[in-house]
Amino acid sequence: MNPTPPTVLVFAANDPSGGAGLMADVLTLASLGCHTLPIITAITVQDSAGVQEFHAVDSEIVDEQARFILEDIKIDVIKVGMVGSVENLAVIAEIASDYPDIPLILEPVFSMGRGEELSNEELISAMRELLLPHTHLVTPNNTEARLLASDDPDEQEDMPLDAAAQRILECGCEYVLIAGTHEKTPKVVNTLYSRLGRVRTDQWPRLPGSYHGAGATLASAIAGALANGAEIADAVKDAQDFTSQALSAAFRPGMGQFIPDRMFWARPTAEEATAEIEAAIRKELEPPTQS
Repeated sequence: MNPTPPTVLVFAANDPSGGAGLMADVLTLASLGCHTLPIITAITVQDSAGVQEFHAVDSEIVDEQARFILEDIKIDVIKVGMVGSVENLAVIAEIASDYPDIPLILEPVFSMGRGEELSNEELISAMRELLLPHTHLVTPNNTEARLLASDDPDEQEDMPLDAAAQRILECGCEYVLIAGTHEKTPKVVNTLYSRLGRVRTDQWPRLPGSYHGAGATLASAIAGALANGAEIADAVKDAQDFTSQALSAAFRPGMGQFIPDRMFWARPTAEEATAEIEAAIRKELEPPTQS
């Protein structure tokens, strides 16, 4: 019998465009050699441009999906994306409490695509109080970090990211990775924090265009790296490398945003594809051999 690959239990919504949500998690984790165990928290109606509507799955069904798997399969890491409702968040927090030895990676999903709000103040407050105390690493972008750190819109607007990170850490999580996706900086600056301060800071080129599922890709890649045995700082660095390559290879299948190519390593580069076409043309133009 073959050995079991690293396993990651994922709580997330289904995205029919395949850009974010469960599909982003599954593709990212599969690309990193992990076996994904998907728990559906919500059903969305959306395309590559944004969300039309979403429907949370009943919390009892979410609980049953996860607990059946947890009683059957050894889980290396838990990754949480869009929870869909406060009730679902409470269920996930209780599961995390029951399995404290499994590291939990939290991707706080507050909006998607065209900026549609998928969370409210009650859910954000519940995330602080119920889920962050059981979280190994939370991966907000700069906007989400300020929302998690404060309920005051005026305070959020001017809050330095270092201060936001420390506020979030005070809620009980071990690490915070803030992605400076929407900051007005020449490069995207991502910073990993612990309760002792900054752990590492990385800078990445700010790519043109808008990308659907970048946050899910990053958080799942961290989960995959941890499941494969990496320490947290190395997992964050490796996951950022992976996400950068996936974004650089992104494609635009519809009329909306670009989708990161999590299987970039399995496809020929533009140069390789051009070389293959040129070789095929040369072969067609070669004179037939004389018999």
